[in-house]
Amino acid sequence: MKFILVLLDGLGDRSYASLGFKTPLQAARTPNLDKLAVLGANGLYHASFLGQNLPSESAHFLMFGYSLTGFPGRGLLEAVGEGIRFHDQDVILLAHLCNVNRKSGGLILKKGKDEVEGNKKEIGRLFKTLGPYEIDNIGFEILQKKRNDALLILKGEVSPYISDSDPITLGLPMAKVVPLENNPEPRNAAITAKTINRYLSHCHQLLCHLQHHSDANFLATRCASRRRAHTSFQHKWGLKGKIITSVSVLGGLAKELGMDFVKVKDSSDRSSDLKKRIRLALDETHCDFIHVHTKVPDEAAHDDDPNLKRRQIERLDNGLGELLKTINKRDDILVAVTADHSTLSQSTMVHSGEPLPVMFIGRTVRRDAVRHFDKSSAATGGLGILKGSEILHVANKYLNRRVFSGHRLGPKEVPFFPPPYEPFESD
Repeated sequence: MKFILVLLDGLGDRSYASLGFKTPLQAARTPNLDKLAVLGANGLYHASFLGQNLPSESAHFLMFGYSLTGFPGRGLLEAVGEGIRFHDQDVILLAHLCNVNRKSGGLILKKGKDEVEGNKKEIGRLFKTLGPYEIDNIGFEILQKKRNDALLILKGEVSPYISDSDPITLGLPMAKVVPLENNPEPRNAAITAKTINRYLSHCHQLLCHLQHHSDANFLATRCASRRRAHTSFQHKWGLKGKIITSVSVLGGLAKELGMDFVKVKDSSDRSSDLKKRIRLALDETHCDFIHVHTKVPDEAAHDDDPNLKRRQIERLDNGLGELLKTINKRDDILVAVTADHSTLSQSTMVHSGEPLPVMFIGRTVRRDAVRHFDKSSAATGGLGILKGSEILHVANKYLNRRVFSGHRLGPKEVPFFPPPYEPFESD
């Protein structure tokens, strides 16, 4: 029996007057999601604690049973997902060009990543002027990914325990990079922070001289990261895992945790995209856990239009038709549907910390009385509230693989059965 997790990135939201004071999910016509809810057990889910705003990569890391204290950082995951070569001791940051105005409060963010003018080629030329560069034996290399997205790679005696320069919110001053409190590398963190501030000053001065080519005059940075060692997903859960997604950062996470990664492309037909990904999961024969991911709800929410998000959810629902037909015919699959976080269609916050609907469907799942897949309906379901890696503990229960608590086979207690252990041999 295999476990397929369908994750609708950024599905959660608030209610809006334009939708009759419903959320985009509540307002959407979702016959397939609703029929799946009828077939299973429903509840609420949050990858951490209620109210915490999580990015996708952190939410997935928690969902898969790892602690944020060991999180490597988005920069590294992006680099791994993109197949970029680097050394394990390098520090990698996300970077993009922005426009700032000098005022008494500092350099005020006027235009963010998406507002800065220029196509990919034009902005790429600006990135190339900023590196390679070196300050006091610390090297800076900048690699463009998308139009105004880049990775900044620091080489030398550097530390990832530094703050961001990017305030994200327009109207706020760019931030001085400082070492994080109580970090385990105080000397290198202090040197890294000091050096990157000097580099950002250099970039600002250089971009100001080139400003007749673009309105970009500052390099914003965040999410400093470095490779860390992790227990593989399979050793942690006893499940061979695979992630099917178009998102590089999740591909990087898959590779860092020893999971298979299938990179797919997004097209203009998001319903067909999801249908194809689900078909790949249904046809999978080598993996026990297949994570099917779509970023459509998150992207729609970032366009600040609740009705657009509603329409996109309806398109995704169309793509779930084959899953519904298959689960009615097969008893060898367990399916869960949920999201990683809420993305608000109208807010200054990037994400939000509301709980999300979750449902499990399969032959071992006890059905409840829920008839619609939305947060309000799911709150009355039989699953209750699941947090963090509880979603995988519950999955192992439904897969009939959950270990009997206190039963010890081998040197390490694990949450699945049977664990790897040494067989007894008679003398």
